[in-house]
Amino acid sequence: MMEWKTRITDIFNITYPIVQGGLAHLAYADLAAAVSNAGGLGQITAMSLDTPEELREEINRVRAITNRPFGVNFAIGGGRKPYEEMVQVAVEEKVPAISVTGGNPKGVLDLVKGHGIKTLVLVAARRQAEKAAELDADAVMVVGQEGGGHIGRSDTGTFVLTPQVVEHVDIPVLASGGIVDGRGLMAAFALGAEGIEMGTRFIATQECVDAHTAYKQAILDADEESTTVIKRSIGAPARALKGDWTEKILKIEQEQAGYESLKDYISGKANKRFIHDGDFDAGFGWSGQGAARINNIPTVEELIQTMIKEAEEIRKQWSK
Repeated sequence: MMEWKTRITDIFNITYPIVQGGLAHLAYADLAAAVSNAGGLGQITAMSLDTPEELREEINRVRAITNRPFGVNFAIGGGRKPYEEMVQVAVEEKVPAISVTGGNPKGVLDLVKGHGIKTLVLVAARRQAEKAAELDADAVMVVGQEGGGHIGRSDTGTFVLTPQVVEHVDIPVLASGGIVDGRGLMAAFALGAEGIEMGTRFIATQECVDAHTAYKQAILDADEESTTVIKRSIGAPARALKGDWTEKILKIEQEQAGYESLKDYISGKANKRFIHDGDFDAGFGWSGQGAARINNIPTVEELIQTMIKEAEEIRKQWSK
């Protein structure tokens, strides 16, 4: 086996430079621990939990399953609930890493500063990456418009955005958006990144136990035209699987009806009606365009080892 040593593996003390995305309402202990045990950096989604004590319990659950480093993701902004007490739990529990997505990371980074916690910030623009570096983030994750869930307001793809960020910050960069396999990992390296973040690919794994089988099957059935971007009209574009529910959302947006008319359709409750309950007629599920290249539901260990073997074969070909 070849080594996969980068600044990302050094900073986060992981074997492979692969980070699991925050995955609202899905990234809990079973998945996070599986990713960490397989050599990547697994994460818990803090802001999908109701109370700080629930987060503390989830952190303890992860530690009961793995002794490897893991992270806690804080999806902030967009009118979500306050995060300060949740961050305080992460500090008290001395979690190895935290990531910040969906808003200005300064508040979270200030709260964890000086506590020995490694920090990641998700960005969708060069200026955001530069700001994260100024705030002393340890690394940035760059999401192109191919990604699932919330993406940048421009339509810049991962292939353009990643090298643009690499050239303008000194901290290590992870590429995200459309990456699901060893080819994507090697493409990220070719673009100057030192690792990858994946979200959609980890949904279609056996350890993502909170994802309904209908959600996983929809990802398996997806092709390159199976996703759409909703919430553009309110300045918060996000990529989801196409369906009757997203068609309703887009129709409301076309009518420029505003947030009040949209809120029940784009709520966390509507999201959970599909991803947890499998009701595609009453909800929606986030997904990146990379779903078109997902065709099985392996264990996390099988997934990561397959990716590494694919990447090693490419490295051997390049060396020739």
